[in-house]
Amino acid sequence: MPVDEHALFGGALAFMCAAVIAVLVAKRIGFSPIVGYLLVGIAIGPIGLNVADPSVVHTVAELGVVMLLFLVGLELKPSHLLSMGHYIFGLGTAQLVLTSLAFALLAYFGLGFGVAAAVVSGLALSVSGTAIALQLVGERGDLGSPYGQRTFSILLFQDIAVVPLLALVPLLAPGSETEIHDPKATLMQAGMAVGAIAVIVVAGRYLLNPLFRVLARSGAREAMTAAALMVVLGAAGLMEIAGMSAAMGAFLAGLLLSESTFRHELEANVDAFRGLLLAIFFMSIGMTLNIDVILHHIPRLVVGALAVAVIKSVVVYLVFRADNIAPGDSLRASVALMAAGEFAFVLFPLGLANNILRTEQTDLLIALAALTMVLGPLLFAGVSRFLPRFTPPAPEPPADDFTDADGSVLVIGFGRFGQIVSQCLLAQDVSVTIIDKDVEMIQSAGRFGVHIYYGDGTRLDVLRAAGAETMEVICICVDNKEDANRIVEIVRTSIQGPRLFVRSFDRVHSMELVRLGVDFELRETLESALSFGARTLEALGVSESAAEARIADVRERDRARLERQMQDGLFAGADPFTRPKVEPEPLTEPEHRARPLNPEAQDILTHETEFSG
Repeated sequence: MPVDEHALFGGALAFMCAAVIAVLVAKRIGFSPIVGYLLVGIAIGPIGLNVADPSVVHTVAELGVVMLLFLVGLELKPSHLLSMGHYIFGLGTAQLVLTSLAFALLAYFGLGFGVAAAVVSGLALSVSGTAIALQLVGERGDLGSPYGQRTFSILLFQDIAVVPLLALVPLLAPGSETEIHDPKATLMQAGMAVGAIAVIVVAGRYLLNPLFRVLARSGAREAMTAAALMVVLGAAGLMEIAGMSAAMGAFLAGLLLSESTFRHELEANVDAFRGLLLAIFFMSIGMTLNIDVILHHIPRLVVGALAVAVIKSVVVYLVFRADNIAPGDSLRASVALMAAGEFAFVLFPLGLANNILRTEQTDLLIALAALTMVLGPLLFAGVSRFLPRFTPPAPEPPADDFTDADGSVLVIGFGRFGQIVSQCLLAQDVSVTIIDKDVEMIQSAGRFGVHIYYGDGTRLDVLRAAGAETMEVICICVDNKEDANRIVEIVRTSIQGPRLFVRSFDRVHSMELVRLGVDFELRETLESALSFGARTLEALGVSESAAEARIADVRERDRARLERQMQDGLFAGADPFTRPKVEPEPLTEPEHRARPLNPEAQDILTHETEFSG
């Protein structure tokens, strides 16, 4: 293997090992994995093992942030986003303006920065780390909470503000006021941005769903994965070419696909890449820290980091309290948004390139931003650990608060069996979510008024994306017993809580499901055959009550035999060499021997008697 390939393999192996160690250590001491990633990044960076070039790693790892925004867009809906306009432009503007002003004044009067340098520093430090904040809030499962939605709104506004902020820096450069800016170039840039957004909107609305439908019919899972990555990277690249944020392009693509029936399959395919690339992103931040600058300016950096933490947290806390968010949640949001963002590592070098910042100032500010990225997750972990001790527990609701609540049910498989199950649930106004990998089934389900998504129910990531962990009951209605067993094993191993109701293929399958510990199993033809038998008895003159009693007796005998076979084995009392397959047996002793009515039947029965005798 050539030297370069050895280095590439060694670097990749080092990052994978570092990611594993970071998670184990951070979880062991009760902190977010982000803290572990940052510290491990320092260890494998230029001052440590030096496994790779930090700038190259950081460029690749930024794809993790892009994929994170794509998944966030998938979780939202356009109508929901419009309803958050007050939070995005109200809270977002307030946070950015107030925090930037506070930092700029501190830099100008306290540190002796020039006006332009103070403005650039204040803007860069006021923007929060999207990946860090979303990861911290998401780990607690709070993204859907009031403070989580407002936190996301502020982050989204900051991403929107990236483009005008980048355009502002050259205008603040010394001598820029004497330059004449070409209005045509400005209009062309704006036109490119609008055109890029229009392309993404049109493609997301009219092209992507038909494309995914064709790929789904092909049954090639790897093609679906490739298409998902193509959408994310294509939208991000198009927005970047137009001079806008790549993360914003990915978010817009996810938002347009949020109501697609392929949403959960896309989420499951992208999520694995997102998690790994985000881990590498945080490690790359640790690798880029200039330790020499930190060691020579420890007192100034410590004071600066504390000042950033206090100012930013106080502003966010006051903004959230003004919007009637509880004190505890406001404190969590203020700490989650405290860390500087990835944007700082773009804006500070840009300020240096435009002669707004000096080299020493740039190095210090970059080190300060990186330190806040380490400090933010640590403080968030501390707040999450100690806040419950000082917060009075919420009063327990009365016992009858949930008496009228409908349970949520996940139905896997929307064939004939699953459709009838869904009809029963919908008639009772039960909330139903359906997963199926048959495109035709998904199309027919559109008339049922249910949440139905394309996806493979035998995959844990798809089940989790569909909300399996929050369901009360999971109904497994697939027509393949191997798939059914696999889903049962996955749910029993990795998802706790939901009860499992499973469609059984036959008696042997029922026994397998009982051993797997399902809450309820039913052979797909049992009840329909019993009902059919009851109606036949009634047609022969048996009263309805007598027919129902006879059917109940048959049902009980069948259940008793199943339990006996569970204990003694399916072939209990039979020679396995002469009874190699499962055969139907009467539940009541026949009064007469079988009487063949034609030569063919006579020959078959004679052969069977000789073989078994």
